[in-house]
Amino acid sequence: MNIVFLGGTETVTGSKFLVESGDTKVLIDCGLFQGYKWLRKRNWQTLPLDIDTLDAVVLTHAHLDHSGYVPRLYQQGYRGPVYTHRATRDLCSILLPDSGHIQEEDARFLARHKLSKHEKPEPLYDRQTAERCMELFEPVRFGEVFNVGDIRLRLQPAGHILGAASIILEAEGKRVGFSGDVGRHNDVLMYPPQPLPELDLLLLECTYGDRRHADTDIWEQLAQIVTQTVSRGGVLMVPSFAVGRAQAMQHLLAKLMDDGRIPKVPIFLDSPMAIDVSGIYHQYADQHRLTDKDCERMMQVVKYTHSVDESKALADISYPHIIIAGSGMITGGRILHHMKRLMPHHRNTLLLTGYQAGGTRGAHLRAGADSVKIHGAYIPCKAQLAVLDGLSGHGDYEDISQWLKASALKPGMPIQLVHGEPDAADAMRMHLQEHSGFQVDVAEYRSILKI
Repeated sequence: MNIVFLGGTETVTGSKFLVESGDTKVLIDCGLFQGYKWLRKRNWQTLPLDIDTLDAVVLTHAHLDHSGYVPRLYQQGYRGPVYTHRATRDLCSILLPDSGHIQEEDARFLARHKLSKHEKPEPLYDRQTAERCMELFEPVRFGEVFNVGDIRLRLQPAGHILGAASIILEAEGKRVGFSGDVGRHNDVLMYPPQPLPELDLLLLECTYGDRRHADTDIWEQLAQIVTQTVSRGGVLMVPSFAVGRAQAMQHLLAKLMDDGRIPKVPIFLDSPMAIDVSGIYHQYADQHRLTDKDCERMMQVVKYTHSVDESKALADISYPHIIIAGSGMITGGRILHHMKRLMPHHRNTLLLTGYQAGGTRGAHLRAGADSVKIHGAYIPCKAQLAVLDGLSGHGDYEDISQWLKASALKPGMPIQLVHGEPDAADAMRMHLQEHSGFQVDVAEYRSILKI
């Protein structure tokens, strides 16, 4: 059996792992590269595999860095099955068409304002292609065993977001685990990840391999940020991932407001995608910690702005309010329009609530940039910058170490570290070598591992 690392190596984006066993080929995850331009260019390159010989795609979860390349694969002629959890299928039916729509809009904007070196900028794929690729999705349940040629697979809960799974793959007498993105033990929304069975090899994410989550009270921290912004007469902007983060922020703000810990100001969820995703969270109440009452209260407290006109109308509000909008790393979405208007004013606050991949606007701002480029123009960053680290859906290196200890893994088992920036991957490698009996290496892009 061979594993070819086609993405998610030395970066937190573009996860793709090709498994070859006999005549069977399965692609584990099919993600978009994001962040640095040199990484994004890989999305336009043809994958080094014969799509006609690819038997199946299996997705760990719905985030675009794990699922967003499926429409591109479809565009190139792939018509095989895409196996994943039913909740992931439902989320992808929202995220993938939205991704195509954003790419179409970006291409049109670049063409209209002549900001591209190409005479006619093209999207990587369009909304229609993303909608059509959904016909390939075949949902499976957690624990359900399914076969693709010579390979047996099953999914088990990984926490992180709704439907997120670790994949257990068996072939040629070997059992390999693909961690996917591993959640936290004390996540606001999700239950802890399920321990792993005995494995012969584990591909392990290491997004937070070089840091611990701050041991702070996120409720109190968020309450202070909101209160201080309102006292200045400002607007709180919250760039947010549509899946998980937007729902957690709605829950936190609604609860703080009900408890009288923050002023009662209008809260707007200005993301049609996050609005639709919130409805899916309501459908899968058995998979997360929120009660029906919590979900209902979020919808009562937060105003949903569906249309472009409703979004634009927020510019007419002169009193303090809160805007939650995509995208989480500020790579696109409606948050860009709000930032163009609000970032030049010191009264306002931009709140980062999750990991910011290298090369993104969020990463530049967190590093102290005094301006940010939006739609071809540099916008001065005079607004306050706040960071709420405690909401990350990824376990840090201690969380993952505890997960590994609770699993049935044998000493000496090899681990290939994936889905981490170089510093994080190397720190995780050293930590596991010093505190566990595993053989740990960092996976390299386009390398081939024989097991």
